[in-house]
Amino acid sequence: MTARAIDGTQAARITRVNGPLVQVDGADAAMHDVLELGPHRSPGEVVAVRGPAVTVQAYEYTGGLRPGDAAVPLGRPLAAPLGPWLLGGLFDGLLRPLAGGPVWLTAGSLGATPAHGTTRRFIPSVAKSDTAGPGGILGTVATGGPVEFRLLVPPHVAGTVRQVAGPGEYGPDDVLVTVGTAPVTMTTAWPVRTPRPYTARRAADAPLLTGQRVVDAFFPIAKGGTAAVPGGFGTGKTLLLQQIAKWCDAHVIVYVGCGERGNEMADVVGELSTLEDPRTGGRLLDRTVVIANTSNMPMMAREASIYTGVTVAEFYRDMGYDAVVIADSTSRWAEALREFASRSGTPPAEEGYPADLASALAAFYERAGAVRTLGGGAGSVTIVGAVSPPGGDMTEPVIANTERFVRCRWSLDRDLAYARHYPAVSWSASFSRDTGLVGADHARRGDPGWNARRARALDVLADADRIAALADLVGTGGLPAHERMTLLAGRLLRDGVLRQNALVANDAYCTAVKSAALLDAVLAVCDRCHALVEAGTGPAAIEAVDFGPLARARETLGPADAGGITRLRNEVLARLDAAAARRTG
Repeated sequence: MTARAIDGTQAARITRVNGPLVQVDGADAAMHDVLELGPHRSPGEVVAVRGPAVTVQAYEYTGGLRPGDAAVPLGRPLAAPLGPWLLGGLFDGLLRPLAGGPVWLTAGSLGATPAHGTTRRFIPSVAKSDTAGPGGILGTVATGGPVEFRLLVPPHVAGTVRQVAGPGEYGPDDVLVTVGTAPVTMTTAWPVRTPRPYTARRAADAPLLTGQRVVDAFFPIAKGGTAAVPGGFGTGKTLLLQQIAKWCDAHVIVYVGCGERGNEMADVVGELSTLEDPRTGGRLLDRTVVIANTSNMPMMAREASIYTGVTVAEFYRDMGYDAVVIADSTSRWAEALREFASRSGTPPAEEGYPADLASALAAFYERAGAVRTLGGGAGSVTIVGAVSPPGGDMTEPVIANTERFVRCRWSLDRDLAYARHYPAVSWSASFSRDTGLVGADHARRGDPGWNARRARALDVLADADRIAALADLVGTGGLPAHERMTLLAGRLLRDGVLRQNALVANDAYCTAVKSAALLDAVLAVCDRCHALVEAGTGPAAIEAVDFGPLARARETLGPADAGGITRLRNEVLARLDAAAARRTG
């Protein structure tokens, strides 16, 4: 006799279990539909259909499942439960709360809503008989945090407002507004692999300020842009991403720990919960959603976690916010794809990855963008993904394919990291395709020289690297005077501008004003050095000058103290002139 689920729907039977792959017979299910497996109702997704049998990838440990157990099709794809409880929460790859988050889900449950008795205050912004269209704002729901939760008309719903609840406390499933015949609650769900709709893409016109000089001044990213952070083990990927999560000027941060070690995720959550938000003065965690699928969690939930993260970001984008998704790391997500492909018999491509790896990466990164929302507002999703190449191989398939779809690459250099130069972002191997629009934005804000300053500094760094290779052969003393000054300029740029100490309060975050002042000061000193040697001053006299106060200004002066940097620049210039005068005297 055919088994039936608790809700009366027909239940199929499990016929085979092979790791996370489960074969089910008799299931009326389509590709990507979700099934609940066995007595614990563990979730799984259909990944293959072969006649009456379907193959399901389980999102939880399959120990205890056996042939003959029931499998219940839910008739829908994997969907993330979305609502005002997300900010400040810690969730797994399927958006189910973990320890320390709101405990209203149990193991195996999927897409449930908060427990009965949980209420939040709703304040309507529409009245009965008003007309409401997709994405329109119906009211706000109190969250206790700095980001206002806006109740929106669901996509594909439009009509006359027929019922509006008055201001008051309501539960997650209470009907707050009825638009046409569609009831609207503060809880909704969205398929994680389906991008949320918008009216149109708009041109990105503002940079995402991260507070990290090497990013903001040299390789900037626009709000709505994409960036990859490739680097081998120990080069500081996680620390750089944590710094961006802490200091970037987005409204909402979605931090996806995809296959990371548990202690690293614990550090991230601990710091976010104690760090003061520079925008609001409250906890930074209050505008952050942390999705943790650590290395000891089910492998296939890792594959879903980055889609879950970008779905959450799109949810807040549609409210008119700028959201940032930080995925650490996409390599471990790709490894989950490779493991699943090998189990399912998919023919392997390069290094064992599935042939559709590039398509999967494109499907993820293309969900970034600055858009005009359905409600007529403006919002954006920015995606920053770390890539952890095995053995530090920068030519492996995940990096090679990722670079096809991102606009920025912040490549981390092992030699810089071993020299304790952090962030270890290589100025020769990194790039940004957003420099044009970022330069235009700086010009509108009163800094028309941003692009020229950046290009000049990169030229100096490139020349210094070239000359350093020659100096290793002939020695610094054998170089012409102007080349020795170029080497000095490169050292000042590296130590005084590019290096940034995340453990020093004055240096962990840097404003655009301080960044520009530091770069201007170093370039002005370099120009004076070149002018003095052209006038006949010996390079040894210039190299003997104490440049330390300027090189240490990034740590000794506050995050916005441009005036202090100008003062130090003038002091160093005076020392140079004095050294030249003593030489000629």
